[in-house]
Amino acid sequence: MARKQQRTDDHIEETFAAWRRERPGLDLTGMALVARLLRVAHRFDEAQGEFFAALGLKPGWLDVLGALRRAGEPYRLTPTRLSEEALISTAGMTNRLDRLEAAGLIERLPDPDDRRGVLVELTAEGLELVDSAIDAHRGLSRRLLGGLDAREREELEGLLKKLLQPLDSGEAPAPASLFPTGRVAPRRRRA
Repeated sequence: MARKQQRTDDHIEETFAAWRRERPGLDLTGMALVARLLRVAHRFDEAQGEFFAALGLKPGWLDVLGALRRAGEPYRLTPTRLSEEALISTAGMTNRLDRLEAAGLIERLPDPDDRRGVLVELTAEGLELVDSAIDAHRGLSRRLLGGLDAREREELEGLLKKLLQPLDSGEAPAPASLFPTGRVAPRRRRA
């Protein structure tokens, strides 16, 4: 007979309470923290998706427009540099640039230093859009982080930097190395 569960506003806490009930003494603090980080990321991603859609931006466009804006006048970079900035493949960047160009937000220009090269430059419309998007995004960020005071935001930022450092530098162990046998699933008996 299944146990009737009470619903709370904290689904993650509910889930881990059930694990603690079923496997007392099992330390799940790391898993709970990762689950909460993933949930926060998912909720933030949803809010940003709605925000970008309201501005007429497609996913990933602000990465490119922002990189060009941060480059300073004349707001120009190579596609390779943009790929590095946006952390996507050059093929993915080409697709993104095609769409941004069709929307009139960037233009491709011949690179005067490389006959085969191309430079990507913000158009006046792209510059206006990225500036207004960044200004509006600041308000969204404040709203998303509204449950934290200034000290808590600063503390969280420091902790997340510390957490990301080994992950970004490749120092974190590969998932397969966490299992001594190299297997996650239990061995099956042969019939």
